[in-house]
Amino acid sequence: MSSPVSRPGSRPASSSVASDKPSASADTAAGRPGTANGARWALAAALLGFFVMTLDALIVNVALPEIGRGFGGGMTGLQGVVDGYTLMFAALLLSAGSVTDRIGARQAFGAGLVVFTVASAACGLAPNLGVLVGARLVQGAGAAVIVPASLALIREAFPDPARRARAISVWAMGGSVGAAAGPVLGGVLSELNWRMIFFVNLPVGVLALFLLTRTARSPRRSDAPFDWTGQIAAVAAMGGLTYAAIEAGAVGLGAPPVLLALAVAVVAALVFLAAQARGRNPMVPLELLRARTMALSATIGFALNVGFYGMIFLLGLYLQQEQDLSPMATGLAFLPMTLLTTVSSPTAARLTARFGARMPIITGQLLMAAGLIALCVPPASAPTWLLVLLMIPVGTGGGLAVPTVTSLLLDRVPAERAGTASGVLNASRQLGGALSVAVFGALVSNHQHFLHGLRTSLLIAALLVALTAAASVLLKENVKEKTTS
Repeated sequence: MSSPVSRPGSRPASSSVASDKPSASADTAAGRPGTANGARWALAAALLGFFVMTLDALIVNVALPEIGRGFGGGMTGLQGVVDGYTLMFAALLLSAGSVTDRIGARQAFGAGLVVFTVASAACGLAPNLGVLVGARLVQGAGAAVIVPASLALIREAFPDPARRARAISVWAMGGSVGAAAGPVLGGVLSELNWRMIFFVNLPVGVLALFLLTRTARSPRRSDAPFDWTGQIAAVAAMGGLTYAAIEAGAVGLGAPPVLLALAVAVVAALVFLAAQARGRNPMVPLELLRARTMALSATIGFALNVGFYGMIFLLGLYLQQEQDLSPMATGLAFLPMTLLTTVSSPTAARLTARFGARMPIITGQLLMAAGLIALCVPPASAPTWLLVLLMIPVGTGGGLAVPTVTSLLLDRVPAERAGTASGVLNASRQLGGALSVAVFGALVSNHQHFLHGLRTSLLIAALLVALTAAASVLLKENVKEKTTS
């Protein structure tokens, strides 16, 4: 669900290396001079980085009730713990590719990993909720750099398209394993101490950094542009919108703080669009956004994350607060879904090869929508095993649709736009996850009407995914779209 996967011949999400021609030193490009295993070290480091940031995205949800009991703060505070990470991840993804190009893939990956690991330690040591949310913001900033830099590192290490596609499949498995392990590990560690869910990132981060020392420095591009106006405006727009959605659940939509946050979001969005239309170095050229495949892919990714992460957030709270399950039992309840999500991702590639990309994209969305609707049917007295079964179509559908829409997008855009297109897609997905937590959290904030709010939230998500499934018939499969470089 969280792993962009490329088919053979597709281009990964980075423009750091423009050529797809194999070189005589394909296996040593990312290693020390004369080290034949350099490419493998680079792949191992990239896989661990992607694993740990995907693990962190899901491990926290199961621990939210324990964090709430430890710090208080109510639903608004818990939403901040989740959305602080997701918001910075989404906003900074837009320019992380440019940063990677400017300072080099290895250097950017190392910097992102250091920031993420140190912030994880700060989360685990946080003395109060405010410090925890602040550290989560920093964590999200580090994660935003890890994703494009890890793909750029793989692209440098594997210039041959076929070998690179296999390497990306291995990299994607790291994300799938992280997604499968996150809820279970979160439940186990929460029963010991919720702070352990952040400390577990430290050994993984240190190991990935060690592996990175086995690779050579990446080339820099000092002329790579950076759009400061666009980046600041993007953070302000996403932050204002998410904050308004969270606060609206606590104080009402018409409260002055909410209206002010919405005004900031609107103004910042207009500034962002102006910067992309008239700026010298726009990070998201408007002609790219106008391309049909880009616009549809971003919308589909947004809807899929609303459904997937919104459901995990809601059921993580429901199983513990309403059905009195322990954190460990809650984590185990998510295991069948996450394991089958891991299996469905490689299945998507085989279906694409046989039927084309639209088939798994549409099928995956319809499966997710059906699962979300089905979760609204059982009464409050329904056994947990029934909810476990009904979650499976949601995860399986996401596992089919997400890697396929990612691969289709990277195949359709020009090579020089691959990094930017991937950044837009993943930013849209993360924004969907952040807004689902903000809006759905507001709908279930009243414990007396929790089940009603849960069902309303799931129906909203199902409707959104069904609409994007209908729009997916407009996706182009065999035409390279033209955008201005």
